Amino acid sequence: MLILLEKREKSKRFMRYERIEEAVFKSRPNRFIAQVVTARGSEVCHVKNTGRCRELLVPDARIWVQRNESPHRKTALDLIAVEKKGRIINMDSQVPNKVAEEWVRAGHLFSEHVKIRPETQYGNSRFDLYLEEGERKMFLEVKGVTLEEDGIARFPDAPTERGVKHVEELIACRKKGYEAEILFMIQMKGVSFLEPNDRTHPEFGETLRRARKAGVRVMAVDCLVTPDSICVDREVEVRL
Repeated sequence: MLILLEKREKSKRFMRYERIEEAVFKSRPNRFIAQVVTARGSEVCHVKNTGRCRELLVPDARIWVQRNESPHRKTALDLIAVEKKGRIINMDSQVPNKVAEEWVRAGHLFSEHVKIRPETQYGNSRFDLYLEEGERKMFLEVKGVTLEEDGIARFPDAPTERGVKHVEELIACRKKGYEAEILFMIQMKGVSFLEPNDRTHPEFGETLRRARKAGVRVMAVDCLVTPDSICVDREVEVRL
């Protein structure tokens, strides 16, 4: 469960997790589960990020998990964050949309009176957020970023045909007169800039560059991250 904590300082809104425990990562038999060691011993943990995350999930990495012992769950744990060279990185692929929505509600991109509709269909895609205020209408797609190499954030960490499709649809939205934006939410601090990972998926980078030329706004923000909280901090340069 996530709880929203509002802080007056800098108008930041923190998403806070409950029931967080420190653990040690051991292995990842498949993309959905990991073997971890908690204070209770060896346990199976659900990985809430289906990306490769090879540079993060290394044997004996320090991680943080959330415990939920509902009888309806197959595992009692969810993997939330990992430490890499002293930096805590949030790995929860479900949280960027929630953090982005609260960031917008705090008065970013639009005023605090903006109307927000999550998961809105347009064409053949379902966008994360639809924003409307007065004459302004925007489709916003949010992409969580966990890959960092030498202080540079890169997306994606694995080929994403779905990501290419979303960018193509944002171009179509722009041609129809809507505002369109892709927001890269870097789930950590300490990066210098963000760039498309052309080495891993050149088509995504090419499509992203074409989208910006077509008027789609491309933006990145980093996040303040602790084992049990995350919030947007500052805008980060995007280099295409």
